[in-house]
Amino acid sequence: MELNARDLALIEAIQGGLPLTTRPYAAVGTNIAMPEDEVIARLRAMIDGGVIRRFGVIVRHRELGYRANAMVVWDVPDNLVAELGQCMGEFPFVTLCYQRPRQLPDWPYNLFCMIHGSDKAVVLNQIEHVISACGLQDISHDVLFSRRRFKQRGAHYGKLTGDAA
Repeated sequence: MELNARDLALIEAIQGGLPLTTRPYAAVGTNIAMPEDEVIARLRAMIDGGVIRRFGVIVRHRELGYRANAMVVWDVPDNLVAELGQCMGEFPFVTLCYQRPRQLPDWPYNLFCMIHGSDKAVVLNQIEHVISACGLQDISHDVLFSRRRFKQRGAHYGKLTGDAA
């Protein structure tokens, strides 16, 4: 997909995040003199054209009162990863769930999920609920609580320029 100056202006306008308003695309459009429907159409075209591969929300969980978060790592039999990952992902408190390759002999884990809660006790209770509901009692796992947040933002490209008009 070839980008023009309006596409580049739109990418630059959204890279810091969408405004917290009931009509974020209208607000973005107002800032770059583009109607809301054009903002939506251009974003859709860039997603469909592969220019934008992911478009999502970054939630600053601590600011929302979630003071404890844990990456739970599981050593799941390979033939059960899809089924158990789907089960884990059904819980509203599981914000990420994905498969990664094991790094043997030191790292046997191949399924990861992120769980947020108001405190450690809440998170540990949620993990027990996942274990019970998904039948994970015999699956080895470890709970890695975050100690510090370093970065939480989407892709940032700076000032974009292009030859297309």
